[in-house]
Amino acid sequence: MAELRILLIDDHALFQSGMRLVLEAGLPGVKVTKADGIEQVMAQSGEAPSLVLLDIQLQGMGGMDGLVLLKQRWPDVPVIMLSSAADDETVSLAMSKGASGFFSKSGTAEKIIALIHDALGIHTPQAAPEPPKPRLTPRQFEVLMLVNEGLSNKAIARRLELSEFTVRGHVQAVLGLLNASSRSQAIFAARGAGLLA
Repeated sequence: MAELRILLIDDHALFQSGMRLVLEAGLPGVKVTKADGIEQVMAQSGEAPSLVLLDIQLQGMGGMDGLVLLKQRWPDVPVIMLSSAADDETVSLAMSKGASGFFSKSGTAEKIIALIHDALGIHTPQAAPEPPKPRLTPRQFEVLMLVNEGLSNKAIARRLELSEFTVRGHVQAVLGLLNASSRSQAIFAARGAGLLA
C-alpha cells in the first residue's frame, strides 16, 4: 500500500499535537504534515497528500473557502472538515462544497480514524488487539497538556475559550481515562502511556 500522507490544516498548536497523536496511534506508518492556514498550503508546491483534515475556523481565509481552493488544486484528494460546531447547516454546506466527511472536535479518536478509512476506501479487517492505551480526544489531549503545565481549570478555560464547567468535565474525563484520582496521578499515568514527554 502506498504511503499514507495526511495534511492537517489547523491554526491551534495544541489541537495539532493532539490530532497528530491520534492519527499516529490509529494509522501506523502515517506521515502527518501540518499547516496553519490555506495561504501557507497554496504557496507550497509538492506532492498531493492522500487526505486533508481542514479546520473550518482559521485565521485568514476560512476553511469553507479554503475547501473550494483545495478541491480545485487536488480534485481527487478527500477533505474531512474539522469543527467545534457540527450543526446540520454547517455540515450540509461543507458536503455541498466537496467535503468527504465532517468531524466534530469533541468526537472520539475511533470516529476520526473511521472517517479517514471511509474517505480513502480502506476496509481493514478487525484489528488485532493493541496493548491498552488511553484514547483521548484531541480536546482532552489539549486539556491534559495544559494540566501538565500546571494551569488551573479557570486558566485552561481562558486559554481554550471554553467555560470553566466544560473544562472541569474534560479534566474529569481525562482522569477517568487515565484511571487517576488526581491531576498529578493523571500526569504520571500519561507519561507512562507515552502521551506526555
